[in-house]
Amino acid sequence: MKMLSTPSNAATTLIDKRSVVGTIIVAAAFALVIAAPAFLSTYLVEIGFKLMLYIVLAEAWNLLAGYGGLVSLGTSSFFGLGAYVSVGLLNYLGAGLPLALCASALAGMTLALVMSRGLFRLRGLHFTVGTLALAEALRLFVVNVPWFGGATGLFVTLDLPDTPELFRVAALLLALTTAIISVATTSRFSVLLRAIRDDEDAASQVGVRAFRTKLAAFMVASGLVAAAGGLQAAKLGAIEPYGSFGLQWSVDALAIVIIGGLGMRRGAVVGGLFFVAIGELLADYPELHVALTGVILILLIRFAPQGLCGLAEALLARRAAERRLLTEGKS
Repeated sequence: MKMLSTPSNAATTLIDKRSVVGTIIVAAAFALVIAAPAFLSTYLVEIGFKLMLYIVLAEAWNLLAGYGGLVSLGTSSFFGLGAYVSVGLLNYLGAGLPLALCASALAGMTLALVMSRGLFRLRGLHFTVGTLALAEALRLFVVNVPWFGGATGLFVTLDLPDTPELFRVAALLLALTTAIISVATTSRFSVLLRAIRDDEDAASQVGVRAFRTKLAAFMVASGLVAAAGGLQAAKLGAIEPYGSFGLQWSVDALAIVIIGGLGMRRGAVVGGLFFVAIGELLADYPELHVALTGVILILLIRFAPQGLCGLAEALLARRAAERRLLTEGKS
């Protein structure tokens, strides 16, 4: 007996087809990125590496702040920690880059676990200041310990992969980050995070385990940022505390997310593209770059708090509504 197609079966088939098409597109795009260094100039490879690194930082920050309401200025803490762990393993143990990056991620997650009990007692601005204090404490610790090279830092003594290979490693890290963040933001976990962001006390009263949920997000984000720090150290071939633990890593991640769209899945990518493009166009005028970025942030916060992605979605929704009205008027 021939089975009839039901609406639910048709919808499921359509979703499956879209999933397959989406997977094919993502796989093709990833293959193109991996092959990109073969036909791109050295300059574009450098820009691509920087862009992917920034997107990793922004996606991690967006998970915390955009979904969980944990506005952190501690990105530089985990970025610098990852850089020092990576160089330490490369120099003193002769480890390969993959092992060094994995160790950096593990170190970042461990630090997040250790510091979570104290930091999560703080809320709002107090949490933000606490994460900033952590970055400064780590920087001062590294400066005053000779084993870490003091204020002058350390050089990588091993031969490292060239820029095209590091570009591919950055692409792999970005793909892993995107996959992890996508799972986190499309699952029940994101619902719990948003509930905590909106009202942590109310969420706790209805059964949400706030501490565990925030800890999971904090550890995931910290591990990804630390891996990015280790990769940046390998790219530079050297580390020093003022650069590795510099506040600019935290500020840049924050700026990218606000420009792209806080709490939006595409926000980190759109914001990263915009941020890097402006930076390259104004590379000869660093003061103007900083000033223009500040003005853009102020304008977006005032007139488009959901960033460029939110602004684009609002404009598209408005146009769609106008078209519907025109269609109904003609009919």
